[in-house]
Amino acid sequence: MSQPVQPIFILPEGTKRSQGKNAQRNNIMAAKAVAETVRTTLGPKGMDKMLVDKLGDIIVTNDGVTILREMQIEHPTAKMIVEVAKTQEDEVGDGTTTAVILAGELLRKAEDLLDQDIHPTVLAKGYRLAEAEAQKVLLSMAEDVKEGDLLKVAITAMTGKGAESAKEHLAQLVVDAVVQVAGEDKSIDLDDISVEKKVGASVDNSVLVQGIILDKERCHSGMPRKVAKARIALIDSSLEIKNTEVDAKIQITSPEQMQHFLDMEEKMLRDMVDAVEKAGATVLICQKGIDDVAQHFLAKRSIYAVRRAKKSDLEAIAKATGARIVTNLDDLSTDDLGHAGMVEERKVGDEDMTFIEDCKHAKAVTLLVRGGTEHVVEEVKRAVDDSLGDVAAAFRSGKIVAGAGAVEIELAKHLRGYAQSLSGREQLAVNAFADAIEVVPRTLAENAGLDPIDTMTELKSAHGKQKWAGIDVFTGKVMDAWKAGILEPLKIKTQAISSATEVSVMILRIDDIIAAGPLKDEPRMPDMPGM
Repeated sequence: MSQPVQPIFILPEGTKRSQGKNAQRNNIMAAKAVAETVRTTLGPKGMDKMLVDKLGDIIVTNDGVTILREMQIEHPTAKMIVEVAKTQEDEVGDGTTTAVILAGELLRKAEDLLDQDIHPTVLAKGYRLAEAEAQKVLLSMAEDVKEGDLLKVAITAMTGKGAESAKEHLAQLVVDAVVQVAGEDKSIDLDDISVEKKVGASVDNSVLVQGIILDKERCHSGMPRKVAKARIALIDSSLEIKNTEVDAKIQITSPEQMQHFLDMEEKMLRDMVDAVEKAGATVLICQKGIDDVAQHFLAKRSIYAVRRAKKSDLEAIAKATGARIVTNLDDLSTDDLGHAGMVEERKVGDEDMTFIEDCKHAKAVTLLVRGGTEHVVEEVKRAVDDSLGDVAAAFRSGKIVAGAGAVEIELAKHLRGYAQSLSGREQLAVNAFADAIEVVPRTLAENAGLDPIDTMTELKSAHGKQKWAGIDVFTGKVMDAWKAGILEPLKIKTQAISSATEVSVMILRIDDIIAAGPLKDEPRMPDMPGM
């Protein structure tokens, strides 16, 4: 009689494992669920989501990456899709929803092919071929940026967002900001454009300041509130009496010695203020503290001073005014000072802020965004950030394409032609890729309440004659998206397709999911008899 086979356990107890098609199905289902979550937010007629956290804080937005970040997704595959949105946000600053729904659609189309017993590695190869071809086609389709195009790119980025009511005004501010901080080699660091938000006035009251707005007030009421033709000193040390590095003991035996000690402290602080005045500074921005006595002396000499400014603010002021950050007060000289037309303390909402403005050739600027409520101003800031990313991307590369689904339909048409040049099963994958790319115009139509089948048929028919035929979501008709001024940077499309393809291929190649079991309880001492 044969002995029963003893099962062999190689994984710890409680480990969950799913394999083969079951694992692939679960992964694809999770990816599709994430894509469906943000799909309704796409386009000018996209809807918003309200996110409420455990503390009851509310975010109202249609920004894909914000929604996915705040949702605290747990599923490992779904987290990979969220990474696509984050990459898109970091690289371009906009197009996060497009990237996510594209990844979801690539996997949905792959599912149909998996049901036909096409191997995942064949699909992966076909998707990679299609992505490489798509990048070439996009580059050949893109047009050069001409005068006035950047403003259209900025307006397109804000359409359908919370800032739509004042999109022309905000778009002009965004373009002005990007052009102002751009280097001669067209390099742009978006950190040089600070976006400050304040509740109170309407969105139309948003302004671009040729300089920096500090969320700080002057540190003494006796200081001037306004300084014209300001000469600015930036100090990253403190104007205080330093404590000794080692433990020290000062022994005072008489009141005269005590008075002499206090006089010396006061003289040291007076000397520090003298050094600031001698350099010719009329405004002092200090990264650390300023002693009360030093504040008094500064006020006496009509020097406007701010204390405990952030290091990043000091660096921004240096770029805006041409000042140099000084560590040692003794080294401060006239050459280290920056220049601004006006430094003024103003009340914005219920807070006092320091405006450093009218800086000539400022390489750091501030956009002050206003809004009626906290939620409005937050969403307007997100729209402005997206628009800044778009304009900067278009400015850097100098290449743009039309929006409104035009570029996707044209791309799908080219890819279907390319698929016919392939002989293997990869042809099916390339066709599936072409179908998946059409999810963008189809979603735009669905979100606008149009019939997606009729709209897609009209669009494909129009693309036989014109390259930039897109959907006018307000009339439901086909239009020339380029002439309508619906423009987007090429980088949005290339990055979205690249990230979505990479994550889809990675997910398709997974055929085994091993999830670790729960942590075991801490070992417990056995009960001892007689205790």
